Amino acid sequence: MLQLRPNCECCDRNLPPASAEARICTFECTFCSGCADEIFHGVCPNCGGNLVARPIRPAGKLLKYPASTERVLKYHGGCVERRRAVA
Repeated sequence: MLQLRPNCECCDRNLPPASAEARICTFECTFCSGCADEIFHGVCPNCGGNLVARPIRPAGKLLKYPASTERVLKYHGGCVERRRAVA
């Protein structure tokens, strides 16, 4: 089951479970569409895998299988500038 992390690990933008802007790789690294497209060009900076749209868990399933609340934030080239732009 996917963790559905709550934020972009580059710019720290909030990505709620129903967000169509969330992108993930096979290791569930999570980015917003802006960082995924503009900074990483669809390639995960952690593993080199592709970044794709994160599936949306149906609201009814979120009660039994809640999204993660743990925020992950890592430094990647371009992230600091992106954090300032989003803030």
